[in-house]
Amino acid sequence: MTERHEVPGPERATSEDAAAGEPTLAEDLLLLFQPDSGTIAGEGTLYYVLAGAVLADLGLAGQVRTGTGRLGSVTVAAVAEDPPTDRLFRASWEYVAERARGVQTVLAATGPTLREPLLARLVERGDVVRRSYKALGLFPATALKGGDNGRRDGLLAQVRAVLVDGVEPTPRLAALAALVYGSGTLPQFHRDIPWTSAVIARAEELKEGNWGAGAAAKAVTRTITATIVNNVVVAAAVLPRS
Repeated sequence: MTERHEVPGPERATSEDAAAGEPTLAEDLLLLFQPDSGTIAGEGTLYYVLAGAVLADLGLAGQVRTGTGRLGSVTVAAVAEDPPTDRLFRASWEYVAERARGVQTVLAATGPTLREPLLARLVERGDVVRRSYKALGLFPATALKGGDNGRRDGLLAQVRAVLVDGVEPTPRLAALAALVYGSGTLPQFHRDIPWTSAVIARAEELKEGNWGAGAAAKAVTRTITATIVNNVVVAAAVLPRS
């Protein structure tokens, strides 16, 4: 059974931290939702996947490391001398700074607080628009749609290029494509990314950290990221999909 702990939520970690820099891996992952339906793809596994994206970003930045716990379980710990400045990342980093914890425990503890602050960042950037309407003509409701800045289309095209056309990815894009695959939602993108055996084989390579000779990430970074992504796969496999 996955151990659960309360972890402080990053309530103020919205666009204030991210506006001056590039979008985070977790933001990009959340942006790849289904705009035609007005909802987020893979809500049933979303919190695990977003937590995995935050850990992957921390891993790519060298701010966390993985290890082995009792009974051979995979643990993650903070690199004490290099805390992140982004408060959303800081909440996850501080959770593993207390002591090394199992990756599954970290995903379950830190994931539930991530969706809203990440969505707020996307809205602030103009990547996503919230639309209010009356459900059944009576009840106030909110739908989501892609913004007009084209960032989602551009991001999806990059993922497609990696998975379909075999373009060698950056480490960050490799992690993003692997997380989309690991979440179990990649078949929902069939219109843009065909669900074929070749695409599955390519995604499996990325999931295992085989990113290509030109993906300029140290071997240890690839190992950390692949370990985190594979733990997301394990978590997503046992959760209901919606």
